[in-house]
Amino acid sequence: MTTDEASGGTGSAQSTLTYEQARGELVEVVQRLEAGGTTLEESLALWERGEELARICGERLEGARARLDAVLEAAAGGEGGADEGNGGEGADAPE
Repeated sequence: MTTDEASGGTGSAQSTLTYEQARGELVEVVQRLEAGGTTLEESLALWERGEELARICGERLEGARARLDAVLEAAAGGEGGADEGNGGEGADAPE
């Protein structure tokens, strides 16, 4: 990885990374930082790239969580309607 690659490149390329791509590159960045042997400037560029990749991973995970929550809410809405209907019948039964 060159210093240019470590600094992130273009914003549009970053936004198109999948979670797996961002995580893979983040692992590489961490390995390079842990191995040492880079200049201060290169280390800073790698650190900044790592921060950006971590942010991308977080956004992808948040998006996935939101999609799962939406599916679960939709499924619960179908079941919840049946539960509410049963609760209404139960409330009517004593009368």
